[in-house]
Amino acid sequence: MTHRDNVDPVGSLKFVTLLVALIPELLFLGAGVKLQDNGYDGLLIAINPQVSEDQNLIPNIKEMITEASFYLFNATKRRVFFRNIKILIPATWKANNYSKVKQELYEKANVIVTDWYGAHGDDPYTLQYRGCGKEGKYIHFTSNFLLNDDLTAGYGPRGRVFVHEWAHLRWGLFDEYNDEKPFYINGQNQVKVTRCSSDIAGIFVCEKGPCPQENCIISKLFKEGCMFIYNSTQNATASIMFMQSLSSVVEFCNARTHNQEAPNLQNQMCSLRSAWDVITDSADFNHSFPMNGTQLPPPPVFSLIQPGDKVVCLVLDVSSKMAEANRLLRLQQAVEFYLMQIVEIHTFVGIVSFNSKGEIRAQLHQINSDDDRKLLVSHLPMTVSAEAETSVCSGLKKGFEVVEKLNGKAYGSVMILVTSGDDEHIDNCLLTALSSGSTIHSIAMGSSVVENLEELSRRTGGLKFFVPDESNSNSMIDAFSRISSGTGDIFQQCIQLESTGENVKPHHQLKNTVTMDDSVGNDTTFLVTWQISGPPEILLFDPNGRKYYTNNFITNPALQTARLYIPGTAEPGLWTYTLNNTHHSLQALKMTVTSRASSSAMLPATVEAFVERDSTRFPHPVMIYANVRKGIYPILNATVTATIEPEAADPIVLKLFDNGAGADIIKNDGIYSRYFFSLAVNGRYSFKVHVSHSPSISSLAYSIPGSRAMYIPGYIANGNIQMNAPRKSAGRSEEEQKWGISRVSSGGSFSVLGVPAGPHPDVFPPCKITDLQAVKVEDEVTLSWTAPGEDYDQGQANSYEIRISKSLQNIQDDFNNAILVNTSKLNPQQAGTKEVFTFSPKLFTNGPDHQPDGETQESHRIYVAIRAIDKNSLKSVISNIAQASLFISPNSAPILTRDHLILKGVLTAMGSIGIICLTIVVTHCTLNRKKRADKKENGTKLI
Repeated sequence: MTHRDNVDPVGSLKFVTLLVALIPELLFLGAGVKLQDNGYDGLLIAINPQVSEDQNLIPNIKEMITEASFYLFNATKRRVFFRNIKILIPATWKANNYSKVKQELYEKANVIVTDWYGAHGDDPYTLQYRGCGKEGKYIHFTSNFLLNDDLTAGYGPRGRVFVHEWAHLRWGLFDEYNDEKPFYINGQNQVKVTRCSSDIAGIFVCEKGPCPQENCIISKLFKEGCMFIYNSTQNATASIMFMQSLSSVVEFCNARTHNQEAPNLQNQMCSLRSAWDVITDSADFNHSFPMNGTQLPPPPVFSLIQPGDKVVCLVLDVSSKMAEANRLLRLQQAVEFYLMQIVEIHTFVGIVSFNSKGEIRAQLHQINSDDDRKLLVSHLPMTVSAEAETSVCSGLKKGFEVVEKLNGKAYGSVMILVTSGDDEHIDNCLLTALSSGSTIHSIAMGSSVVENLEELSRRTGGLKFFVPDESNSNSMIDAFSRISSGTGDIFQQCIQLESTGENVKPHHQLKNTVTMDDSVGNDTTFLVTWQISGPPEILLFDPNGRKYYTNNFITNPALQTARLYIPGTAEPGLWTYTLNNTHHSLQALKMTVTSRASSSAMLPATVEAFVERDSTRFPHPVMIYANVRKGIYPILNATVTATIEPEAADPIVLKLFDNGAGADIIKNDGIYSRYFFSLAVNGRYSFKVHVSHSPSISSLAYSIPGSRAMYIPGYIANGNIQMNAPRKSAGRSEEEQKWGISRVSSGGSFSVLGVPAGPHPDVFPPCKITDLQAVKVEDEVTLSWTAPGEDYDQGQANSYEIRISKSLQNIQDDFNNAILVNTSKLNPQQAGTKEVFTFSPKLFTNGPDHQPDGETQESHRIYVAIRAIDKNSLKSVISNIAQASLFISPNSAPILTRDHLILKGVLTAMGSIGIICLTIVVTHCTLNRKKRADKKENGTKLI
C-alpha cells in the first residue's frame, strides 16, 4: 500500500482547515503583507548584503516605522496601522541572536535598503510598474537616508516619508508635485505653482532673495535661478503626497482640497481623482472600518531575522512518466549545470528522488570546490522506475528529512521540486510545507502535472516553472538558472547571458553571438547540449579572435553536454559561436552562457521577468514585464523580447516596450511591458525574456523616474529664507558604454483557462490610452497620445471617439453623453505611434453643459477623454482625462510676464511720442494757417 492510499482526502482537508484556523500566522507565510483587524502584518524590510553593518541602522528603521504607524493611523482616519514587521538582516553581518529566516527572501521584500545612489542621491522612491490604484514593487531607501539626521530638514521626518512611499506602494498613488512643470496657467489665466492643496503658501525667490512673480516667469518659462519657497508654518493640512515634510500636513488631498488643475502624475495617472478617493476605493478600505474610541493603536512589533547556512535539496521525479519526451535527460542536463555552475559556493546540497515513495540519494554536502560539485553530480538518478505513480508529498517528506539533519529544522532551506506526475494529493502536505520554513520552487514537466502543484510554491514564496516537451526548448536549464539563494547578493549570483535552442537540420548550423560586457566575466561558462549521441562540431570565437573547438570543451557523453569554463575574467566584447550538426538527422542543439560579476566595485546589469498575475481566463490578457536595470538605474533603449512557450503550441515571440503606452505605465523607468493575448490553448505557459543592447545607444538613465519623496530646498521662517543643504548628487556624467549587453531570464510560468476549442470571434479591443495630453494653442486645443492597436497594443485601430465637457464629473461618470468632437478626418496610425489632433473648442462649448459645483463660467476649463474603436466596433476603456484652460476671464486680467511688461512699456512710449508729434504738427499747421490769413488780409488792404 502506498503513502497515497493511507490518506483520507476529506479528513485531511478538515484537518488542514482546523489547524490553519488555530494557527492564523500560517496564512501569512510567503503571502506578503496582509491587513487584519486594521493592522498590517508581514511587512518585510530587507537590508542589502553590501550595506556595511551599523549599530544605528536597525533602531532608526524601527523608529521610522513606529512613527509612520501613528501618522498613517491618523491620516487614514483611524483606519490602518503597522502591526508586525520583519527586518531581514544580511548574512554578512555578525550573528546577534537573530531569529532564523524561514520563507523570507530578499527578492520578496516590500522595502529594500541599499547603498545604491541615484542621480538625486538619497531620494526615497517606490518602483511602480502598474496603474493608478495598483500595488507597486518595492520601496527603496539608502542607508545614508536612514542614518543621516541632517536629511530630515529636506525630506521631513522619516516616518512621514515612509507613509508617502507606502501610499505609492500599497494604494498606487502618484506624486502631486512636478519638478519638470513647477507652475501652470490655471482656468483664470493666472500663474499657479504645481501643488496640492492650493492653500499651501510661499513666495518666489530669485538668486538674490524674494522677488515679484513676474521676475521669475518669462514667456511662460520658469527662469533659471528662481524657485518657489514654502512657508515653514502653514494652515493647510494636505497633502501627504505633495509635502509630507510640513508639520501641518496630516492628511491626503480629498475631493474638497484636491487641485485638479495641477500638471502632476496623480492627476495624469488617476484621471484627476484625489488621493483620498483612490485610497477609499482600495481593497484595504473595502474590508476594514475605522477603529472605535480615541486610543492609539499599539506600536509595531519587530522581528529581526537573519539567513543561516544556504541549504538546497533537489527533489526529483523518477517515475516512468519521466521517460517520455527525453524528460529525464533534460533534467539531468539542467541539474548537472546547476550543480557545476549555478549554485553558490558554500551551499549545502542534498538530493532526493521519488515515485510513489521517496529515496535519499545524497545527504547534505557543502560545496567548497569543483570536486564537491562533481561528487553531487555522481548521485543524480540515471534511470527512471517502472512505476508511473508519483507522490510529491513522499518526496518532500524525504527532502525535509535531509535538510533537518543540519540544524534540526528546515528553516531557510530551499526545495527544488521537479515532477511530471499527476499526483492529486499534493494538498495533503501543504500544511507541512507551510510550517516547515522552507521555500519550494516547483518545475512542472509536460502537460499532465496537476494544477495545484504551483500552490506549494505560491504559499511558500517560491518560484514556479513549466517545461514543455518540445525538444528545442531550453526552459529546463533556464528555470535552474533563474533560481538563486534569495539573499540579494548580486555579486555572488549567476547571471544568464544567453539561452537559445533550435532543431538543426543535418549539416546545418546554429550560429549566434553573445555580448560580454565589462560588469560580468568571472566564472563564465558556455554549455552546449544535444539530442543524438556525440557532440556537434563547436567553434567559439572570443572578441580577440581566439578560437575554442569541441576538444576544448569538457564533454559528458552520458548526459550529452559539453561545457567550457573561461578562467579568470572573460574578455569583454562580442563572442561568436557556431554549432554544426554533423549527424544525418535533425536534432535539437542548445547553447547556454552564464557568468558572474567581474568586480564588487561595479554593479552588473540585471533583468527580472514576471507577470502581473500567474493565471488568467480567456479573453483577459496577460501583462508581461521585464525590469532591466543596473543597480537602481533603469537601462533605456534596450531591445527586449519575451519568448512564450505554451503546453501544446508553437512558441510566440513578443517585443516589450518602455514607452509609457499600452501595458507600459511609465516611460523610461526600465520596466518593459506588453499585453500577451495570443492564448492558443488552455494550460501552462512558460516564458523567458532576452535583453540586448547596442553600445552605440545611450543606455543608463541618471534619474529615478516616477514616485519619490520631494526634497525641499528651503523654507520661509519668520520672514527669513532658510535654505537647506543641496541634496547629494551622484553626478550625471555619461558612463562610457564600450560594450553592449546580453541578458536572459526565465519569468517562470502562468496558467490560462477558458480558451475556446475552435475559431472564435474577435474579443480583443484596443488598449486604454493612458498618456492623453491637452495643450491650448491660441484659440485651439492640441491633443497628443500614443496610438493603441486593433487588438490591445498590436495592429491599428479603426477610429477614435473624442468627447469633451466643462464638467469633470460629467465626463467621468457619463462619457457617452459628453460633447462629441468631429474626428472624421482623424485616421488611427499603427500602435505605438504618436498621434496629434487639433480642434477648436469654441465649436463645441457654446451649447448647454452642466457646470460642476464650485466652478464659475469664468473658469473656462474643458476636460477631454478619448477611446479607440476597432473594425468590429469593440471599444477600448476610456482614457485618462486631460484638461485645458481656454479663455482669459473677463473679470481678471492675465498675469503679465516680463515680455508683456516690456511690450507694454514700448507701446506706452510709442504712444507718448505719437501724441507729441501730433501736437507739433497741429501747432505747426495752425501757425502756418494764421500766417497765410495775415498775408491775405494785408494784400486786400493794399488793393
